[in-house]
Amino acid sequence: MLGFLLWCLLFVVCWPLAILALLLWPLVWLVALPFRLLGIAVDGVFGLLRAVVMLPARVLGGR
Repeated sequence: MLGFLLWCLLFVVCWPLAILALLLWPLVWLVALPFRLLGIAVDGVFGLLRAVVMLPARVLGGR
């Protein structure tokens, strides 16, 4: 709700900037998409490494 109100305020105060932001948002989303996918992959690798390192403790009954 707050985002919508800020968007309306931007549209009233500076409508050319609001329209430019509206038109450029899909391009920004497409540029950011590979970085999101890379973040998901890195998170998965770190999760796997953590599981491998913690495996002996789990086998021996630790938390």
